[in-house]
Amino acid sequence: MIGRDTDLPGFARAGLTAVLLAAGAAPIHAQNYPSQTIKIVVPFAPGGGVDVVARVITPKLSEDLGQSVIIENRGGAGGMVGAAAVAQAPPDGYTFLFGTGSTHGTNPSLYSRISYDPVKDFVPVVLVSSSPLLLVVPTPFPAKSVNDLIALARSRPGALGFASYGTGSINHLGAELFNSMADIAANHIPYRGSAPALTDLIAGRVDYMFDGVSTSLGYIQAQTIRALGVAGPHRTPVLPDVPTVAESALAGFDTTVWFGLFAPAGTARPIAELVNNKVNAVLASPEVKASFEKLGIEPVGGSPQILANRVQAEMQKWAAIVRAKNIHLDQ
Repeated sequence: MIGRDTDLPGFARAGLTAVLLAAGAAPIHAQNYPSQTIKIVVPFAPGGGVDVVARVITPKLSEDLGQSVIIENRGGAGGMVGAAAVAQAPPDGYTFLFGTGSTHGTNPSLYSRISYDPVKDFVPVVLVSSSPLLLVVPTPFPAKSVNDLIALARSRPGALGFASYGTGSINHLGAELFNSMADIAANHIPYRGSAPALTDLIAGRVDYMFDGVSTSLGYIQAQTIRALGVAGPHRTPVLPDVPTVAESALAGFDTTVWFGLFAPAGTARPIAELVNNKVNAVLASPEVKASFEKLGIEPVGGSPQILANRVQAEMQKWAAIVRAKNIHLDQ
């Protein structure tokens, strides 16, 4: 039993002092937090879905934290440039990553080398949002349901073509998952983003694709494309009459776009907990809920463990599809 510090040798007293100081450093630092501008790195170009969602929540988050919160767009390599930058940032609570299913789900399997570890290099803070993809077809397309599409594809193996935002994108992998579960063969036609893919879908140059609610909703309402199914676990409020793919044809099918807030590994737990609480409050606010609803996006929130569980599940899920379909990318 240790009584006075004089009972210890000098080196032991010094070591104990260092441990106690380290143990006390995080709470002391957290008590003064935040005392400067907070930066959220969006690892994609401005104007995309992740950027839009980040900019919906940051004004209210800034207000609730009593400190400026800014967005820094650092796109490149499927989100890896921005993710790596945050992984290497000081864990002081002033730099966060708006991570996605790419940075923390598909990239570890798609690329032979990535410059960060999606689990070890980050502290999960909060799962911000989730939004299903939609299975859409040209308006004149003969299939009127998911089962119709599957039957048509089976009757014409390899004849149908599906579009994606590019090889390895979430809607490419989602379509490959769909094809695998439906036991159909179709041709992948990659594009550079949603807009050119939708243009060719509307023109009938491709037969089907999975697309985000926010980008396809206007075309669905204009009746230039049709939604056969919702790719998430439940129907979307903006299209309540469209069944899920899971309920209508393929039980368990789920392809959603999700965004979560991450901090660099080593960030003090009280800081992560504070930001988690503040973001949960932001997501519960009527104005943020209304903004998300217009985009067909669901606010999620909850504990950091919810985000950690999502990362693990997504990494395992997409690794299986990447292996089965032999999909690989190089930087």
